[in-house]
Amino acid sequence: MLNYEVEPSLLSQYVPRGTSLDSFEGRTFVSLVGFRFCRTKLLGCLPIPFHTEFEEVNLRFYVRRKEGAEDRRGVVFIAEVVPRHAIAVTARLLYGENYIRLAMRHRVGTEQLATMFSYQWKVEDKWCGISAQTVGAPSHPSEGSVEQFITEHYWGYSNRRGGGCLEYHVAHAPWQVWAATSARFEGDAIALYGSRLAAVLKRCPDWAFVAVGSPVNVFQGNRIQ
Repeated sequence: MLNYEVEPSLLSQYVPRGTSLDSFEGRTFVSLVGFRFCRTKLLGCLPIPFHTEFEEVNLRFYVRRKEGAEDRRGVVFIAEVVPRHAIAVTARLLYGENYIRLAMRHRVGTEQLATMFSYQWKVEDKWCGISAQTVGAPSHPSEGSVEQFITEHYWGYSNRRGGGCLEYHVAHAPWQVWAATSARFEGDAIALYGSRLAAVLKRCPDWAFVAVGSPVNVFQGNRIQ
């Protein structure tokens, strides 16, 4: 998870109706995240042959929405890359997300005490990628830390045609994380994210870490006005 501080105005066009930008100590972040889906089931019970394990890389930012007395903290995806067409189509239909199908690959390797993680995706015959290196054992983020802020958003939001947005709940146990001793993005991000966001990703991330992950349930969405 590579995290970059940005000006709020950079994200204003993406904020779904009914939500507002979330911030950590007054700072607004976008995150470029690579991970693997494992043993995936549609609707919690239907594995799709040859589509149960695959990579994803997404560019996301963070919002919140009031629902009565509850303050719901959520994620908005600017673009999500997956390696199979059927996955992209299904996700677009179910959740209205901006899924894109591209060739992808990943690697996890250990050298002495360090572990290297990398995710790559191919745009116009050129590979883009994110990578991070960790040392030691993971641990739960400390209370009030930026790692806790990034990993503990349990709602998803996407704009819907005709107005309003889709809200869906994402449930998982709090993740343990490693601090990254090095992390970076490589490649040309303009084709996917536009020139302004691509310029952000060319910088060194302000924070970077690797999360262990856990079982995750993504619930059916509801349209809100």
